[in-house]
Amino acid sequence: MQNTTMDDLGGEGAKRHAPATLRNRDAILAVLRRELPERGAVLEVASGSGEHAVFFAQNLSVLDWQPSDPDAEAVRSIAAYRSEFDGGNMREPVMLDARDAHWPVAEADAVLCINMVHISPWSATHGLFRGSAEVLGEGAAVILYGPFFEADVDPAPSNLAFSANLTARNPEWRIRDVEDIDRVAMATGFRRTARYEMPANNLMLVYRAGNTET
Repeated sequence: MQNTTMDDLGGEGAKRHAPATLRNRDAILAVLRRELPERGAVLEVASGSGEHAVFFAQNLSVLDWQPSDPDAEAVRSIAAYRSEFDGGNMREPVMLDARDAHWPVAEADAVLCINMVHISPWSATHGLFRGSAEVLGEGAAVILYGPFFEADVDPAPSNLAFSANLTARNPEWRIRDVEDIDRVAMATGFRRTARYEMPANNLMLVYRAGNTET
């Protein structure tokens, strides 16, 4: 039987489109240019459609981009976009659930996770940091993007409504408190080193492995 790769699973019909990627990708890229290492491999957890992965691989060509997702349809979409990418720095997507005890990626130089924390069980956030601690070295970053609540910041009404809608759809989903994420990070050896305000009431949070001061 012929071996099947992720590339074989991709195709024009497999592509998904997430409209938000076009709106937020430039702002995210600007932060990534500041926080990612000059060389190495970036593991993107929960890559979704794959549109971000292609865009970042194109614009950060000195880095190897490893997309992943726990959903088979998403992996097929990523593979479809990758099949049209003419660069050599985007790896085959892999099936990866942040909650899994063992990830299919042995090591990375940074982990990026966009819009997963609020649309997944809280156990996925625990798994994200636990898995990142296994694959990252000292000083390497876990970078989160999405909507978050902060104790000392009045929440945007749109975020309150969005969080309520998420919980109505799935009781395990909601916008998370930054302070809770900080505690999970600290329990696995990470410290928050940066916070960036982003368009549309989103944030980017950067955590680094080791005893780095916040």
